[in-house]
Amino acid sequence: MASYRELREQLRKLGEETESARLAELHTVIEDIRAKVVEYSLTVEDIFGRQRTQRGATKPPLPPRYRDPKTGATWSGRGREPRWIKGKKRDRFLIEP
Repeated sequence: MASYRELREQLRKLGEETESARLAELHTVIEDIRAKVVEYSLTVEDIFGRQRTQRGATKPPLPPRYRDPKTGATWSGRGREPRWIKGKKRDRFLIEP
């Protein structure tokens, strides 16, 4: 039975061989893919599908629809109602277009 050190050395050698084989094949694979992309006029969307927005990417804020005449505070009409408009008729707080 092989010792722990011998097995670790074999594992290290296999790791090196694996990486060298991967690198040797990588160039061939990339060239093959590039040739097929050109041959079939493929696009990024064809291969990977429609790109989605990144997480954390925020949408621009909505323009305000309501304004508090006393403080000038604004609200877009979405989300939780601010105290200055809660329970009141919104018509008098509308911002003219």
